[in-house]
Amino acid sequence: MTDSPINIARIIDGKAIAAKIRAEIKTEAEAFTKTTGIKPRIVFILVGNNPASEIYVRNKGLSTEEAGFSHETLRFAETISEKDLLHEIAKLNADPLTHALLCQMPLPKHISEERVIEAIDPAKDIDGFHPENVGRLSIGKGNYFAPCTPQGVVEMMLRDNIEVSGKHVVIVGRSNIVGKPLAALLVQKAKGANAIVTLAHTGAGNRLAEFTRSADILIAAMGVAHAIKADMVQRGAVVIDVGQNVIPDAAKKSGTRLVGDVDYDAVKHVASAITPVPGGVGPMTIAMVLRNTLTAAQRMHVR
Repeated sequence: MTDSPINIARIIDGKAIAAKIRAEIKTEAEAFTKTTGIKPRIVFILVGNNPASEIYVRNKGLSTEEAGFSHETLRFAETISEKDLLHEIAKLNADPLTHALLCQMPLPKHISEERVIEAIDPAKDIDGFHPENVGRLSIGKGNYFAPCTPQGVVEMMLRDNIEVSGKHVVIVGRSNIVGKPLAALLVQKAKGANAIVTLAHTGAGNRLAEFTRSADILIAAMGVAHAIKADMVQRGAVVIDVGQNVIPDAAKKSGTRLVGDVDYDAVKHVASAITPVPGGVGPMTIAMVLRNTLTAAQRMHVR
């Protein structure tokens, strides 16, 4: 990294990168369907009436249609029993034409998210949350699925020609959805990885900035709006913002706006490259949902 002054960071356009990936997937899916007579198929499971989940699944559904996939959303009342939900998942596991399952979280309190995750066939678990997929990711061997957001971050940096090998990557946030699996991906001896990774979190207390300032690549994934300030970033670092936080904004018609975990307006004058929110990591997550679904179909039908 350089100590020379940097005026404004280069924007890493996740939206454009994701669009290119989606075009590639569409071409590959068309070839798959032509060869097998089968469309890659994903089933979304929605329990209850969470508006955010509805929007999220609808957007994913539109993306699958554009890619030439088949999709279905199964909606269940919030009162469905855990036993009945697990029975529905078992039926989908047994269906050879259902290649991918995605159960939207959160679930009602009377249903164990852990048991639901463990009930999904690992070969159809495109979220990469099943313990078998988590374990295979950890050792880096065999067929497995990595969670879509971490996978998207790695792919985005690879396609943007950001050198990761040998660099110090600091990830702030240790969730099972982003922080931990991203660390597991980046330490592997693989293209787009082979990094020295520090996983920072609330346990760092008032020492957090010590860790973030040591990063060649800083990845913010804690879910706190504007938590990463300019004085927490090494000059010339690459900054990847995974955060998606809704904050009040009287100037917007909706009264709110979406921001990341990084104080973008300040940090862009320190970093060498930075992802915006929206338009950075978010589109990459959707692209990886498509990638994993197609991969699941190929594993089932292409020998």
